[in-house]
This record gives sequence, C-alpha cells and structure tokens, in this order.
Amino acid sequence: MFIINTTDTQFNNFIFIKIAFMKKLLTVILFFVALHNINSQTIQPLTSNNKTSLRGLSVVDDTLLWTSGSNGTVGLSIDAGKTFEWIIVKGYESKDFRDIEGFDKSTAVIMAIDTPGLILKTKDGGKTWKEVFRDDTPGMFLDAMDFTMDGNGVIVGDPINNKLFYATTKNFGDNWQPLTGDNNKYDAMPGEAFFASSGTNVTISGTGYNPVIFFATGGTRSRLFVYGQPLVLNNIIQGDTMQGANSIAVSPTISKLAVVGGDYNNDTSTQKNIQLFSLKSNQLNNIPVQTPPHGDRSCILFVDENKMLTCGLNGVDFSNDGGINWQSISSDNYTVCAKAKKGSAVFLAGKDGQIAILSQ
Repeated sequence: MFIINTTDTQFNNFIFIKIAFMKKLLTVILFFVALHNINSQTIQPLTSNNKTSLRGLSVVDDTLLWTSGSNGTVGLSIDAGKTFEWIIVKGYESKDFRDIEGFDKSTAVIMAIDTPGLILKTKDGGKTWKEVFRDDTPGMFLDAMDFTMDGNGVIVGDPINNKLFYATTKNFGDNWQPLTGDNNKYDAMPGEAFFASSGTNVTISGTGYNPVIFFATGGTRSRLFVYGQPLVLNNIIQGDTMQGANSIAVSPTISKLAVVGGDYNNDTSTQKNIQLFSLKSNQLNNIPVQTPPHGDRSCILFVDENKMLTCGLNGVDFSNDGGINWQSISSDNYTVCAKAKKGSAVFLAGKDGQIAILSQ
C-alpha cells in the first residue's frame, strides 16, 4: 500500500501541477468535443423545382414526405427525398398551398391561403383532390394546421370580425368544425394576426380527444396561446405588421416550448427573434437565450429533447443545448423544416423548390 506523505512539499507541488494540467486538458477536450458536435450538422441539398416556393412540409417517416407551395404544386417522395413526384392540383393551379399534412403515401391534406379559405384532401396519392373545407367570407386567410397521429387536427387563420379563426377536426381532416359566435373566445387585438410562413405557428401534442394545443400570433401584437390562455411574447419583436412570431415547437416530452420569429423587413436582425420556455404543471417559465439564431426565422423544431433546428430567409441554425446557444450551419434560404413523425429524419424546403436533409 502506498501512503502519500503530505509533508513532502516537492511531491505535493507535483501532484497539484499534474491535477491542474489534467483539468486544463479536460477543458480543451470538452471544448473540441462540443465544437465537433455543433459543426457536425450539415444541410445536404436533395432536389429542386424552380417553379415553386415551398412552405408546406410533412414528414411521415424516414422515407415518406409531402411538400406543397405556390402554383398549385404538391410534391411526394417515397425514397427519402431522392426523387419526387411533382403534382399540379387540377383546378387550383393558381393557389398557394402554404401547409400540408401527410398521413401515408396515399392520404394528405393541403391548405390554400387567401380568400376563399380552402382545405383539400387526397386519398389516392395526389391524383384527385376533394374540397373538405371552404369559406368565402371576405378577409378569410388560413395560416397553419397541425395533426396528432390519431387524426385530431387544428387550423388557425387571420381574424374575422375581430376573432381569430380557429377550427378543429377529429377524422384526419374529412370534416372541420370552426368556432363561431360565443364559442370563439379568441379575441384579436388591433393589428394581431397569424403568419403563413411555414404552417407551424400552431402545434398539437398528445393523443386522444383532449390533445394539448399551442399557437402564436404576430404583427403589432405577438401572443402565445397555451391551454387557450394568451401570454404576451415579451422576447419576440412586435409592433409592426411584419414583425412577430412565425413558428412554435414543443419538445417530445412536452416539457419545453420554443417560439421563433423576427422582423421580415430586417431579416438579418437577431433582436428578439426567439423565446424559450420550460413547461411544467401547466406553468411556463422563461429560459434565457445567450446566443440567438442569426436572423428572422420562419420555422423551428426539436430534433430531440435538447437538439434543435431553425431556418429562415437568410440561413439555418442548430442548437445542442435546448436553444440557449445557436450556431449557423447554412446560409441557404429554407422556409420550413420538419422531423419524421415516425422516425428521426429531418428535412427542409424553401425557395425555388429546394429540398434538403439534415445530416448529423
């Protein structure tokens, strides 16, 4: 057995120097490991369709994805984005389909912006489409929708008669029930609306007939609605019609929540473009952000409980620490990103029909 003599000054100094060196070495190693983790994510372009601006994206599993956009266009891939079938929806060639939800390779729902508000559904892989919702009310503008795995869905739209538009479905979008009259408790503040940036400023979590629904508004007022109750987004820039929240994401365990946005007319500004929350026992607590994303961001998602991705007009950012610090991984223009509902693949879509995949 070896016994260290604590009165041996020379030996003790050697031990202290060695410990200090090992601590510094460990710090350096951890720094480079963290740096490697941040920089190991890359965006790999897959294909493009120059005639289309894509803002709708739904990833069913690691190989199946649907996308939608301008000029009545819908895209379907069954081989992880290597090839796409591009579909022009007959009779709707001039429509801009800002959001899409795919359920399998045959079934999907698409949402068209502007009056009339339209939702179409296909059950044969996009060969034919049926109107499942139509509203010709002047000013009708649908902005975003989301679904649970068991067919519960929600869609939001700009205010009509000073009420935020809100409708739900329980059968994969076959029928929709808008909130009307006194049943609609969502009063819009002056200048408040939604942005149809990526179809992700509403999210629905959980299963069954009482899923948890979150949505965020923008414009001169930007608010987050949690369990139906509004909360002003103090860390999201607002006050102008082109400012505010664009996208919301909830972590897999529904313990964290993130909102991104910014100023569309100043898309490189990092001022108040993200707000993070912890969510516990129906209570939200703000999480301070140290390094924000690098500009106005139109979409955000949780890759897992701590890894996050966000994208916008001037680039893509990644976070390894739950959104507290962000690193730019691409300067390319992508307006929407989505993770596989049954899998781990993450895809992006955007300007000029660009489709890409996140490589980790």
